[in-house]
Amino acid sequence: MTIAISAISIVLGLLIGIVVSGAMLSRNSALAWSGRTFVSFFRGSPLLVQLLLIYNLLPVLGLNVPSLVAAVVGLSLCDAAYQAENMRGGLISVPRGLLEAADMVGLNQRQQFWRIKVPIALRLTLPALVSEAIMIVKASSLVSVVGVIELTRMAQDLSASTFKPLELFAGAGLLYLVTNWTLSRLGRRLEKSFSWGIR
Repeated sequence: MTIAISAISIVLGLLIGIVVSGAMLSRNSALAWSGRTFVSFFRGSPLLVQLLLIYNLLPVLGLNVPSLVAAVVGLSLCDAAYQAENMRGGLISVPRGLLEAADMVGLNQRQQFWRIKVPIALRLTLPALVSEAIMIVKASSLVSVVGVIELTRMAQDLSASTFKPLELFAGAGLLYLVTNWTLSRLGRRLEKSFSWGIR
């Protein structure tokens, strides 16, 4: 459950983050303001508060969804804010010459964004994106507050019935460590595969 929640949240967070970073860099002042406000809210408030707010807000909006959905939405939006800042840094680092070349071959702004800016920004910011993904795996332990039984909550429940908190929480910590170590190794592999042409 922890891996599933984290994986879905990381993918959704990255996709939303790319869109938000584009909005932040938009020449449209309303879009830029919306992107900055989104990032400021989700980076400036605790994830625990965000999860509880979303969990209690969705039913008010008429969306009676399972607690698992609320947890994924909360983690995804929080991740998106951090990924948006990472991507914004990558997008402003795209060489101007590439964009001028794209203009010359007739690519419009949307095509330039998705075909040139985003792939290069992903390549430039990959270490930061992987670090944020690792943070989301660890932060997934907070979703237990909205009723989702994941790794930490399971260890807590089992320790209450078996009276072996040390062994169970140590085991949970080891599983988090193995998961994040695997994610880190995957990130290094991706860095190597994306490093062609870089001296």
